[in-house]
Amino acid sequence: MDSWSIYNNVKLGIVAFKLYPEARSGADGVTAEAIRKVCEDDFWTAIEVGTVQDVRERNHVRKLLEVSHMAVAYATQPKVFGGKLNPNSRDPRERAKAVGSIKSAVQEAFHLGAEVVRLVSGKDPGDEHREEEKRIFIDSLSEIMDYGNSLGEMRYTLKIFDRDIDKKSLIGHFSDAVDVAKVLCPAYPNFGLLSDGSHFPLLGEDPKEALELVKDFPLDFHFGNSVSKDPLHPVYGDLQPRFGIPGGDQDTEDLRAYFQLLKDMKLIGPDKKPFCSLEVRPNVAEETSALVNANSKRVIKEAWSAVV
Repeated sequence: MDSWSIYNNVKLGIVAFKLYPEARSGADGVTAEAIRKVCEDDFWTAIEVGTVQDVRERNHVRKLLEVSHMAVAYATQPKVFGGKLNPNSRDPRERAKAVGSIKSAVQEAFHLGAEVVRLVSGKDPGDEHREEEKRIFIDSLSEIMDYGNSLGEMRYTLKIFDRDIDKKSLIGHFSDAVDVAKVLCPAYPNFGLLSDGSHFPLLGEDPKEALELVKDFPLDFHFGNSVSKDPLHPVYGDLQPRFGIPGGDQDTEDLRAYFQLLKDMKLIGPDKKPFCSLEVRPNVAEETSALVNANSKRVIKEAWSAVV
């Protein structure tokens, strides 16, 4: 077997509730059907799922995931963004509400057999309160992981978003993520960061320089596309458009460069095999989940074939 097969070096995943946006809410029936479609596609060896509201449906999804033999990540984004929650809020009641909801998400992750939970920050408060809210956020993450550690073994990764264009999150920038990781990683060896290749254009950060800042922390990866240059573009921002969309930031060569950088920095490989998951969704007319899925797989194959 070729030792540089993509499957020897990463858990190649896709975020199910992005490819099938109708599943984002975790509603009955729809969510299980979307996850089933991903599980039946053997191109993917990992899957990232969100909330599944109904316990009976969650049991069904758990069985689908178990039978599929896929690595499973649980994303808290649908709960946090959907509920407009803020775990870094200076309002104790708002913070407590967010932490409680994220703890329930951790329970779901265990129920679904996930091995990692994706964590996210709330909105950036601006320069005046940013450092204070980082400290509050660190306290929130500690509380959430203490709770999770009482339930069993689980990894946790903090996803790095953008501050200025779309999500406008506290974390934020790679330097902000480092501030959090420096505090938490010594006490929580199961904590790490999630670098998203599609966010570099939104952040205005150079991928190599940014990854140099975080390379010594445990890492997982996302990749995809974005639109950062034209505010009038119908999918401006972090809407995970298909590769090749006119006006988009990333296409095959950009993905090849990202894969190559991860290889050269020894952030992926047979001894690591981190999650490396695609976020992509249908956005405009004539795009379907099946077409966007096929588009993605062609781009991944072509990009990976050029990695040396």
